[in-house]
Amino acid sequence: MSQTHRDRPWVFRTYSGHSSARASNALYRGNLAKGQTGLSVAFDLPTQTGFDSDHPLARGEVGKVGVPIGHIEDMEALFAGIPLDRMNTSMTINATAAWLLALYVAAAERSGVTASQLSGTTQNDIIKEYLSRGTYVFPPEPSMRLTTDIVAYTVANIPKWNPINVCSYHLQEAGATPTQEIAFAMANAIAVLDAVRARSDVPAEAIPDVVGRISFFLNAGIRFVEEICKARAMAELWDEITAERYGVADPVLRRFRYGVQVNSLGLTEAQPENNVIRIVLEALGVTFSKRARCRALQLPAWNEALGLPRPWDQQWSLRIQQILAYETDLLEYEDLFDGSHVVEKQTRALIDSAKEELARVAKMGGAVAAVESAYMKQQLVAANTRRLREIESGERTVVGVNAYQETEPSPLTAGQSILVVDGSAERDQVESLRAFRAKRSAGEVTSALRALDDAIVSGHNAMPVSIRAAHAGVTTGEWADALRKRFGEYRAPTGVVAGESSAATGDTESVRKRVRVLASRLGRPLKLLVGKPGLDGHSNGAEQIAVRARDVGIEVVYEGIRLTPAEIASSARDEGVHVIGLSILSGSHGVLVVDVLERLRAAGCGDLPVVVGGIIPEEDARALREAGVARVYTPKDFDLTRIMDEIVDVVALQAGEAPAQRAAGERSP
Repeated sequence: MSQTHRDRPWVFRTYSGHSSARASNALYRGNLAKGQTGLSVAFDLPTQTGFDSDHPLARGEVGKVGVPIGHIEDMEALFAGIPLDRMNTSMTINATAAWLLALYVAAAERSGVTASQLSGTTQNDIIKEYLSRGTYVFPPEPSMRLTTDIVAYTVANIPKWNPINVCSYHLQEAGATPTQEIAFAMANAIAVLDAVRARSDVPAEAIPDVVGRISFFLNAGIRFVEEICKARAMAELWDEITAERYGVADPVLRRFRYGVQVNSLGLTEAQPENNVIRIVLEALGVTFSKRARCRALQLPAWNEALGLPRPWDQQWSLRIQQILAYETDLLEYEDLFDGSHVVEKQTRALIDSAKEELARVAKMGGAVAAVESAYMKQQLVAANTRRLREIESGERTVVGVNAYQETEPSPLTAGQSILVVDGSAERDQVESLRAFRAKRSAGEVTSALRALDDAIVSGHNAMPVSIRAAHAGVTTGEWADALRKRFGEYRAPTGVVAGESSAATGDTESVRKRVRVLASRLGRPLKLLVGKPGLDGHSNGAEQIAVRARDVGIEVVYEGIRLTPAEIASSARDEGVHVIGLSILSGSHGVLVVDVLERLRAAGCGDLPVVVGGIIPEEDARALREAGVARVYTPKDFDLTRIMDEIVDVVALQAGEAPAQRAAGERSP
């Protein structure tokens, strides 16, 4: 009996990192022992946005959503005992990607591994940060320069490295339709390749090699048939673009190479056990079709709508991949969808609609221009608004959320069902950072920073001097501050433009009437400040709250991401708002919300009601309410019109008015 041929599986990854480099190293080594075949590093927000752990803006954020990396010794500790010459490492890092890659190269060199032996990926897609994820630092033009510095350096010196993961994942998380996800990702890739082609240090004959190192990072939602067609459409369109626009003759270099994390946006807090089957089905969307199969896959854990997953939760997601790859016969066949008229028709429709959208972006001057004009951001906010309204109306069914809500108690959520980062992690990291600064050579650091500044001013590639700076003991904050001094900082458009919509449901119109009546009694329009304190850049929820508030007639003050508690308090006082809504998704709510409350009291606004939204465990929600927060909302609170109604209650109570009368069983203030 002849042995059945099986294709090689994709790379198994788990996106992880928390607390400290040593704790994350233990997690990585444990996952590798369980059969994970590549690493995917999650960095904390101060690292992603270029702040040292003792910076005021880092307060409450250290080690929460990823690992803090402040200097080369942190990077060495992160990969201790892991052979970097045999490891494929993906780093989700963008604004500070050049620095984290420099630290990785320097740590490898200290372990006896040369840069040319390394393999892996830096996400390094700064354009989508302005649109969805929010960890940008510098304006678009110098940011694109850093992106192409990495591309030029790695193609010449780290041939097995993917210098950029053009990342449509976060576009879908921000509400992008499949057409938008395809078109905006391709526009981003074109912007990067055009910028690389314009560099004097990248010869024309190197462009095919550059194209061959470009990879993508996709999302895969629950509509897995549509996701199969999307991946096939992107593969076909990428082949066409690279052949026609960049003249790449070798079809191998034109291959659409992509990794995936399946959808986190669709994971639910309500009945979270349902998320397991969602994750499995979403994995099929990027593994079924051989012609468009992912090269690497990382699956979220079932409980990520509740908080950080534990090692056991991540193991479950890894086992899903292993069972799919090794127990099923998926890898034994040619493409299952070749010749399917249904798949071909849908794929062609996606290609055609994506080309139309891509042409619109090109007419504006390309992706960077479409970011600066807010076009792409506004399109994403509008698409997400439509998605949420479909869920609220019941047009889009989400099991356990807006349908089939009856449930037995879940044994999975009994007791502690998430990982809680120890509050001492931040203090320990700060102490470690200060000890490192005290023992390094100040002269070497000063010299390295001077060389970095010279390279930035003269237009030379930032990678070689950054690697030198890593060896010299420069910290993450010092590296970023050197660039801030030359490039400045940037605040991207929010994309929130909606006022009252022409079409309104009965519930929406009812809330509008309540807003008008209350405004009349207050003597001026009802006014809400939507604030995002700290470094969390995931602004989708805040944007939708702002859109819905304006839709029901509330005046909204929303200045975007990355505000300090002091800035929020000052804005609330100066704008004369009636209520403040805080959105925090990074797990730092316990620190930042209390800081905002204290700043409000100091500004003479301690009586202003505050509501908070985020991924907040019930125990934390109780503590916030005891601290003075009027309302706490979590992902299970999907009805935004209902939230607006309750915000009106909060303001009415503060003004001495009676809240709305509701039927028995409905939520009351």
